[in-house]
Amino acid sequence: MACRRIGDQEQSLTTAFSVVNCGRPPAWGIRMHSICMVSDFFYPNMGGVESHIYQLSQCLIERGHKVIIVTHAYGNRKGIRYLTNGLKVYYLPLKVMYNQSTATTLFHSLPLLRYIFVRERVTIIHSHSSFSAMAHDALFHAKTMGLRTVFTDHSLFGFADVSSILTNKLLTVSLCDTNHIICVSYTSKENTVLRAALDPEIVSVIPNAVDPTDLTPDPSRRDNSTITIVVVSRLVYRKGIDLLSGIIPELCQKYPDLNFLVGGEGPKRIVLEEVRERYQLHDRVRLLGALEHQDVRNVLVQGHIFLNTSLTEAFCMAIVEAASCGLQVVSTRVGGIPEVLPEDLIILCEPSVKSLCDGLEKAMLQLRSGTSLAPEIIHNKVKTFYTWRNVAARTEKVYDRVADETVLPMDKRLDRLITHCGSVTGYIFALFAVLNFLFLVFLRWVTPDSIIDPARDATGPNGVWTKQYFHSKKRKEKEEISNC
Repeated sequence: MACRRIGDQEQSLTTAFSVVNCGRPPAWGIRMHSICMVSDFFYPNMGGVESHIYQLSQCLIERGHKVIIVTHAYGNRKGIRYLTNGLKVYYLPLKVMYNQSTATTLFHSLPLLRYIFVRERVTIIHSHSSFSAMAHDALFHAKTMGLRTVFTDHSLFGFADVSSILTNKLLTVSLCDTNHIICVSYTSKENTVLRAALDPEIVSVIPNAVDPTDLTPDPSRRDNSTITIVVVSRLVYRKGIDLLSGIIPELCQKYPDLNFLVGGEGPKRIVLEEVRERYQLHDRVRLLGALEHQDVRNVLVQGHIFLNTSLTEAFCMAIVEAASCGLQVVSTRVGGIPEVLPEDLIILCEPSVKSLCDGLEKAMLQLRSGTSLAPEIIHNKVKTFYTWRNVAARTEKVYDRVADETVLPMDKRLDRLITHCGSVTGYIFALFAVLNFLFLVFLRWVTPDSIIDPARDATGPNGVWTKQYFHSKKRKEKEEISNC
């Protein structure tokens, strides 16, 4: 009977973890880490970074790690929330400055972040996105506290305009003493190494992924009397919405059986509304606004062609999601996009209205002639390319490597800042590092680490969620046995 109980316990724990998106029991022999994901961009905001953080966190939980997420408050969503499988999210009351990114002074967030890091017994800080001020703040504070740091860069930047120069300098400061950097494509790696003057040895390439079980084709949802082009994107400048505003009237005038379905929200929405109004295309151009993640698939399967007009892109999860739903993809040839899909699944164009129109006409010709691949064939190809299980396993190797590295002491950190970041910027941020350290000493004097109660773990093999699931499962099994 004792052996039977042990078996029941193992089976119950396996069942508890099998509901996670990755769909396999945890690897019990792996090295466990306590990870804090930090970014300004997370649900309920929608985008590639948000999806990446959520899916990666779920797979790491499934593998037995403890994971928490720290982001800023979104409207009434403040404080601590729990998502699927006990994933704990801290929504901090920090002021948003621009485009969902918080304002930063390098000091105002230290009390909150330090309290969370200590309370959750975090060992690795994993920040996401160059656009996120909170991500850079967390890296800065983590180094001051002696924690290991990892950074994932999801975007590409130029080198010539003022905003890129300033952002690249900030990235140089932020990453010069970060333990490891992850990029989502080889193009992104080259870009990040050049921008931040990094040693390529500490930069790894781990692509994004999709969950193919949630993104299956459904040709019955298409209206085959017309051709529908789907666009799902943030409506911002870098996503090429100005190009889209030129494509819509030109193709709609040329092809009366062509419709556009646009999902997403952003400041460039007004440009599309003006085009629709000027050319009287209300019945042919539908603007769906912001989409919930579970609604994306329902929008994609209504289309025949997916159009991506991005001006810069490190990976572009949207085109993988569209291909998984069986759509023919037409995209700009920028950044890491040529690395993502094979040539038979994507038509690459230059970032111009004429080139994109030519690409769309080529895709329409293939559809009409029946030479394009069937949706099921496209889906079956794509579902083997990128999986979150593989992404989590590769990220886990980065954590194992980082856990064995030493964090630079303050004197060596100051030397690194001064020698790596230039005589002016280096000394300025070296001063910030000293002030940050003194502020940390003051906070530890006011509230010592020893008196901060540890939080109850929600995730991991010994987490509250797992135990509650196990006990409820065991109770049901006993009730079934008694009923028999």
